[in-house]
Amino acid sequence: MEQLTVPPHSHHKTLLYSELVTELENLRADIAILGMPFGAAYGPRSFTNDQTRTPQVLRDISDRIVRHPDHYDFDIDGPLLQGRKDIRFVDCGDVLPDLSRPGDHYRRATLAVRQILKGGGLPIVLGGDHGITTPILRAYDELAAPVTLVHVDAHLDWREEVNGVREGLSSPIRRASEMEHVDQIFQIGLRAQGSARPADYEAAKAYGAHVVSAYELHETGMQAILDRIPDGGNYYLSIDADGIDPSIMPAVDGPAPGGVTYVQARQLIQGLVKKGRVVGMDIVEIQPSKDTGSKLTCVTAGRFIVNLIGASIRAGYFDKR
Repeated sequence: MEQLTVPPHSHHKTLLYSELVTELENLRADIAILGMPFGAAYGPRSFTNDQTRTPQVLRDISDRIVRHPDHYDFDIDGPLLQGRKDIRFVDCGDVLPDLSRPGDHYRRATLAVRQILKGGGLPIVLGGDHGITTPILRAYDELAAPVTLVHVDAHLDWREEVNGVREGLSSPIRRASEMEHVDQIFQIGLRAQGSARPADYEAAKAYGAHVVSAYELHETGMQAILDRIPDGGNYYLSIDADGIDPSIMPAVDGPAPGGVTYVQARQLIQGLVKKGRVVGMDIVEIQPSKDTGSKLTCVTAGRFIVNLIGASIRAGYFDKR
């Protein structure tokens, strides 16, 4: 089988002290980290943007996110892996572009996630810009049941194309709406301006996307939003860092006050875990050069990952039958 990923290149070799595995054929794992640094550029200066550094930066601050994996964590009512010695937690490295085959990294990202899913793993993907969600979601076409997409973002992301590019950071939710295995779409935390035109908003409403502004969220509460999401589903959660309030995730390209709080995001993650089965998550659009001092944006992203890991183990996702 072709090599789909490469190891991280410096400092912490993996996220949160996980096991490094870059041979994905016949992989057997419970929780699998995958780095997807590169999306689809809109212009020559965008081939390497600040977001491409995020997977490695998140790994490098593992000890800021979790100081010791065996210590008690109040967010998840126990240590990171809940004291389970049978949980296999791996980091599969990064999917990088091949300069001789432009765009081929999207194909390899899809294959990498398919290998993780085939081996029973829960993929947690580190972006990168939001364009990476498109190839990741494609990998779920072989699941027995459709996927409900839950999208946290300040922006709609329904552009048909930008500069002729259809799979860039402004288009992942429109591309998701075209996938037969994606069913309902819930978009949470929308506010301010993004790349969407009025026609894009109308397209989202025509599809039947559940568009929840940040202001509706704050007025009704996250539990009310969770109650609208059908029970017993497969849920894929895509978190754009600018969907979170910039008081805790400031290192983004378009900060907008009034976003999703940490407590609300934690409630969403753990609520989805209990409601059905979270089959994957990505975190995108962090710009590390803006995350000065405390690295608060990256720490917050890491804490979302901790919540998913701890909650999914507690929910019995990986209990052996």
